[in-house]
Amino acid sequence: MDKNTVLNYKEIYRSALLDDVVPFWQNRALDWEYGGYLHCFDRRGDLFDTDKSVWTQGRMVWMFSRLYNVIEKRQEWLDAAKLGYDFINQYCFDDNMHMYFRVTREGKPLRIRRYWFSEAFAIMGFAEYAKAANDRKAIQKSKELYNHVLSYFNTPGYFPPKINPETRKTKSHSTYMILLSISQAMREIDDDPLYSRTIDLCMNELLEYFVKKDEKVLLETVGPSGERLDRPEGRCINPGHSIESAWFLMEEAIFRKDNVLMEKAIEIMEWSLEKGWDGEFGGLYYFVDVEGKPPLQLEWDMKLAWPHNEAVYALLLAYCYTKDEKYAKWFEKIHKYAFDHFSDREYGEWFGYLHRDGTVVIDAKGTDWKSPYHLMRALLNVYLLLAQMEQGDRLF
Repeated sequence: MDKNTVLNYKEIYRSALLDDVVPFWQNRALDWEYGGYLHCFDRRGDLFDTDKSVWTQGRMVWMFSRLYNVIEKRQEWLDAAKLGYDFINQYCFDDNMHMYFRVTREGKPLRIRRYWFSEAFAIMGFAEYAKAANDRKAIQKSKELYNHVLSYFNTPGYFPPKINPETRKTKSHSTYMILLSISQAMREIDDDPLYSRTIDLCMNELLEYFVKKDEKVLLETVGPSGERLDRPEGRCINPGHSIESAWFLMEEAIFRKDNVLMEKAIEIMEWSLEKGWDGEFGGLYYFVDVEGKPPLQLEWDMKLAWPHNEAVYALLLAYCYTKDEKYAKWFEKIHKYAFDHFSDREYGEWFGYLHRDGTVVIDAKGTDWKSPYHLMRALLNVYLLLAQMEQGDRLF
């Protein structure tokens, strides 16, 4: 990429972030009456449901805190972050400190699930808010919640499993990737060596058990010792998840100045792009069977926005490290598909879900599952990395 290309992309990502996505949510989501964030908006940005996803509360605390920390110290962003931070602490935990999945607008509990992803996003939100507000209490709350997650992680059977482990034992990629990510977030606010030990554990699991070099894949599900399961779940890859894990590993490589780890992470990203890209219609498939057999997921061939969000940042990291133009070309291909198909130029923000041919499945801008998190994080990360490239700074 020459300097003019870098500057052009930098303005595209800056504008998408600060002129489109952030205002869309900041002008609608803040619930000053009951606290927290509303998030179920239709294409025009009109509210169609007032229940609150607890995932989204944590993600948006992170979003506003991160903007405050790395873009500009606007009081309105810090106030917005505190709105969600306070709501989570007041309404989103049960008596055992397990977090709900969904609450009413007022904060009354509706649904709780048998895993700890609500906690994961709250930890990331709390950690980023602690930096923004210079709040020691928020650091302590982050640590307490992180330790709860570790106890869940380290206690088999703490939550009822989906699959009877006496019949079939499995391990899930998503468990290790999210624990890796929250440990990286905690390491930024606390010097406990526990975080680095946990990161080491997660990286070892991912690289030793889920990565299959002979097939050039990072699998979603394996046996307890990394066994390749000859079943649909054992043949499944989620290109978006694999690419997201890849850039988590890339950022760890930057932190450690570890060239070997960086090269392994780039390799995972490249495999995932090659297997996930739809050569006929463009875009990344949601799920892929590594042997080309029928996937069980009915939505396997849909194109979701978030994998493309993960891919542009991972590719730019790979290009910055290698200066290999093939990654610049991949970046342009994914960037073009994403902005051409997901970006809503009429009403703002992005569509989240497309059919294989690129037509819109559902035009809602926010649901229990779709929030500004992946999109805003990618726009912000790419913008900041392009600014670093503009200055000629190296990754490490």
